[in-house]
Amino acid sequence: MSSKMPQPEAAPIVACTVSRDVQNFDLLIEDMEAALGESWGDLGFAEALAFFGQPEAESMEFIALALDESDEENIVLMSEIITQAKAREIKVILIAEDVTPAALHSLLRNGADEFVPYPLPEGELSKAIERIRTAEAPPAPAAQAAPQLKPGAHKDGAIIVVHGLAGGVGSTTLAVNLAWELATADKNNPPSVCLIDLDLQYGAVGTFLDLPRREAVYEMLSDTESLDEEIFGQSLLTFEEKLHVLTAPTEMLPLDLLTSEDVTRVLEMARNQFDYVVVDMPSTLVQWSEAVLNLSHVYFTLMELDMRSAQNALRFKRALQSEELPMEKLRFALNRAPKFTDLSGKGRVKRMAESLSISIDLQFPDGGKPVTQANDHGLPLANAAPKSPLRREIAKLAASIHDLKGDAAKAA
Repeated sequence: MSSKMPQPEAAPIVACTVSRDVQNFDLLIEDMEAALGESWGDLGFAEALAFFGQPEAESMEFIALALDESDEENIVLMSEIITQAKAREIKVILIAEDVTPAALHSLLRNGADEFVPYPLPEGELSKAIERIRTAEAPPAPAAQAAPQLKPGAHKDGAIIVVHGLAGGVGSTTLAVNLAWELATADKNNPPSVCLIDLDLQYGAVGTFLDLPRREAVYEMLSDTESLDEEIFGQSLLTFEEKLHVLTAPTEMLPLDLLTSEDVTRVLEMARNQFDYVVVDMPSTLVQWSEAVLNLSHVYFTLMELDMRSAQNALRFKRALQSEELPMEKLRFALNRAPKFTDLSGKGRVKRMAESLSISIDLQFPDGGKPVTQANDHGLPLANAAPKSPLRREIAKLAASIHDLKGDAAKAA
């Protein structure tokens, strides 16, 4: 006699990764197994389109579409995958590494429900799966119009300026992350923070926080004589309901569009409404740079350990001295500084400071690739790479600023 043992039914496939080669995303494999066990599969780009028409696809809840910079040439195919998935009520989680913001926005506009950067932040995939399972509609975007500001408010906020002495030294990265760390410095009584991008031509604050640029910014800047709390509030966007942001205008504008009076009105309005105002400056000195320096409480001047930064720091210092501007507000900061064990690099830093007759008050470590990824994905380092050594140093700086302001308030 023989009998057949009953076989356990295989768990239905509720999700699939869709990629050129899932082995390129080993962390995604681990997170999918942790979240779904064996109830998921893997498909190539072309296979996904064929699979959607099969009966097995009826039990599908979502796909995790994973791509990197090599896949951007197939952006049309990936857009079609998203379209076909949405037509069958299958949710789409976008997993992207080193993908340009333009490609990312295109795929999100085509209907992707969630976006998670790769390498995956700890627990983020599980959170995204939970959101698409519990929400009837895609979550609201992080960018929201700012609430109406309070007329007549007078907070006397601190104005903190970040000025890069050369392109690419990381001034916008510092400004964005310093503003975010200040906004989250006190969990019980979070301070109000406004981040202002005054680089009218190449300002990237909006890009680094994945916020749109709007015509309202240009309209406000072009008529600051009419500026009031309502107009200023309509020009702002919020990031995760904690940080208020004035992005650069939609189009590239001449830096002399603004006058010293214009900038003064905007900054005075901001400091009356917020505890902290962080300003990202263009690297170029313009006619209204003096107004920003005079209004600032601290003026971080960012440089690197190279000849162009040394020469520009010397020119910058001489320009301020020739106009008898307040040098005491300057705090020279070195980005991508040598590691603690690099004695040769430490010696170079010391010689640079001595040759320029300046004090380099802050040294930030090289954050490496995670910084670029966070910026491209429109996230602060605290969200995208919380253990980054650069993020830790910026968080320390924000904490010291907040503590100093608190001590000053108590003394007053």
